[in-house]
Amino acid sequence: MADGARELRLGVNIDHVATVRNARGGVHPCPIRAAHEAVAAGAGNITAHLREDRRHIRDEDIRRLKAEVALPLNMEMAATEEMQQIAVELRPHACCLVPERRREITTEGGLDVAGSREALKAFLSPLQAAGIQVSLFIDPDADQVAAAADLGADAVELHTGAYAEAGGAARQGELERLTAAAAQADGLGLEVHAGHGLTDENVPAVAAIPEIVELNIGHFLVGQAIFDGLAATVRDMRRRMTEGRVGA
Repeated sequence: MADGARELRLGVNIDHVATVRNARGGVHPCPIRAAHEAVAAGAGNITAHLREDRRHIRDEDIRRLKAEVALPLNMEMAATEEMQQIAVELRPHACCLVPERRREITTEGGLDVAGSREALKAFLSPLQAAGIQVSLFIDPDADQVAAAADLGADAVELHTGAYAEAGGAARQGELERLTAAAAQADGLGLEVHAGHGLTDENVPAVAAIPEIVELNIGHFLVGQAIFDGLAATVRDMRRRMTEGRVGA
């Protein structure tokens, strides 16, 4: 890594290990074991989304991840009273607030912070009072970044889905949006994370954005692990992230 470059963490999202487990019931494959393998392979934190419908991660998974895994836990969650209560009781290192709709297959876009300021302001206070770093999952949009800073969030996670799905000139345009949003957020004192749809092919360009200090990746890692094993897949992703940052 170049002198003066910021450390870039890999947050390994283990949701879809739980998806496979839940498809048949029982306890296998175990998301806690997956988290331990990710730790050994160089993950910087573990991310898990406790959805309202518990479609993958369950309450016991979250409790065990906090108690048994020697890395910071980033708990993704909707801004609901139930999730706030669970988070305040559990006290993970971080909570990332995301929009959530029951029928969606995966998170479809960023949180509308600019349009939900009052509700979110009241929601953030108990989490931060419990010592939890609060991140807001937002689209790379100047108004959303400014609103997140105005609310007093600790961090933002920039939604990289549009970048991941685009090609050619459109992808370059989305990369420029991410770059501008990251610089804006950093200038406003927010820690900058990014994630959604990142793969071994598209991650280097995002890793090269100097203000980003954490990438959260899940679906690709779990899917590629079927062929290469989870530890090898995590190590390869760390390598590609480092190459992207060093080459910037």
